[in-house]
Amino acid sequence: MTKVNLKPNSEKLADVVVSAIHEKKGQKISLLDLRSLNNSLCDFFIICHGASTTQVDAIADSVSELAQKILNDKPRSIEGRSQSEWILIDFVDVIVHVFLEEKREHYALEELWADAKIEQKELH
Repeated sequence: MTKVNLKPNSEKLADVVVSAIHEKKGQKISLLDLRSLNNSLCDFFIICHGASTTQVDAIADSVSELAQKILNDKPRSIEGRSQSEWILIDFVDVIVHVFLEEKREHYALEELWADAKIEQKELH
């Protein structure tokens, strides 16, 4: 008997997350591929920002809802909802960071993970 793996792979999840961010007009979407790095926390970081705390909340909701709807995958945890300046959504293999623009500039995660392959995922 063959064991069926029901967990979506990280690439599919990353694609769904990017689509969810696009739906809510998230800005400057960066996909950091961490798979080639030693001791990486996960396969992908996805980073974006919104123009207001309301938009940051909407993006985070969209990410969670679309992952559930399309892949039947739920985040292990969601942090930062109380102030909505930086919401972290942890799917284990994919970690999503949704920032207010000024907080994103302050923390500069892309610079911290500059060894990763970074791809911009803007709407065309």
